[in-house]
Amino acid sequence: MMKQGHSGMLPILTFVVITMAIPSFAQQNKNPVSTVIKDMLTRQHKNLVAAVEEMPADKFNFRPTPLQETFGHLAMHITEANNFLCAKAGDVAEPKTEELKDTDSKDKLVTALKASFDFCESAVSKADDSKLGDTIEAFGGRKQPRAWAWIGMASNWADHYGAAAMYLRLNGLLPPTAQPKK
Repeated sequence: MMKQGHSGMLPILTFVVITMAIPSFAQQNKNPVSTVIKDMLTRQHKNLVAAVEEMPADKFNFRPTPLQETFGHLAMHITEANNFLCAKAGDVAEPKTEELKDTDSKDKLVTALKASFDFCESAVSKADDSKLGDTIEAFGGRKQPRAWAWIGMASNWADHYGAAAMYLRLNGLLPPTAQPKK
């Protein structure tokens, strides 16, 4: 018969400590959804703006295939999606902005993109999880819970950064998150 030492207790002790810590964490963060997405917003603001700035101005009309959008259209679309989704998530009015075209200059598109992220940060700064179940009007007049906008923001940023990274790589450029640390 093998003698069991204290090491057999380690998994049990670890489980007990973690189980006891979970309620404490949950009580400390009463807004887990909005907190996580606000953290994501900070990173995505930096990465998406840097990705759009990385593309040379003469490549904003680049499209990988004839059926895909141009890089300029991608920049315009990110801006418009930010303004729409962040207004819905934050329960504020969408900003009044000049209508963009995908053929606008790089400077104009970058400026609009930066402004859309600044708007997002302002729009959601005071928002919390208490209104996630409220009904909002989504695309096409569909009714959705406000959580749809919060999830939409996060999924849009991921999708758009992936597209921007692909466009950059197809032009021999590294996306911001793949560049060597300075």
